[in-house]
Amino acid sequence: MAPRPGVNRDAVLDTALTLFAQRGYHGTPLSDIADALGIRTPSLYNHMGSKQDLLATILLRTMDDVLADFRDAVAGRTSPADRLRAATRVYALRHATHRREALVVNRDAASVEDPERGEVRDRRREHERAVRAVIADGVRTGEFAAGNPALASFAILEMSVSIARWFSDDGPRTAEQVADEHAEYALRIVRYRP
Repeated sequence: MAPRPGVNRDAVLDTALTLFAQRGYHGTPLSDIADALGIRTPSLYNHMGSKQDLLATILLRTMDDVLADFRDAVAGRTSPADRLRAATRVYALRHATHRREALVVNRDAASVEDPERGEVRDRRREHERAVRAVIADGVRTGEFAAGNPALASFAILEMSVSIARWFSDDGPRTAEQVADEHAEYALRIVRYRP
């Protein structure tokens, strides 16, 4: 077995991400990651601390990217409707274009141990609360007639999360079209009143 050129920590993380997305964290032994990279299992430890380390890194990086996407999307937008549309669009687009990460985060987050489990949970809550705050702001200004901002935010986030399970690059809609449609669905969920 000839090692694949360029085996480094990023290659190990990328391979682990692919296999975790396909088989789940518990269904992926380290030997499969090593085989996919063309190296022996003990050689993986030159590029990682443990299998838990790989999962924690994937989860935390993904959640950091989700939060950064949200902040960038809403920056400079004053209208709650514009902020919600942008926040939902970027979240939906991420689930269409980063399906591996989305599948791992949404299926395997409970498999990571503390303290990283708490960090992942805190980042998820931060994102949900930020979306909920946009909705609550829209309710206060009268742009939205959602009776329950928390329930509306969960509905919007969950509909976006599901994209990773069904979206296909060769399907009838592009990732951008799906994201645009989900952004409009979000406005319907909060009962936007222009």
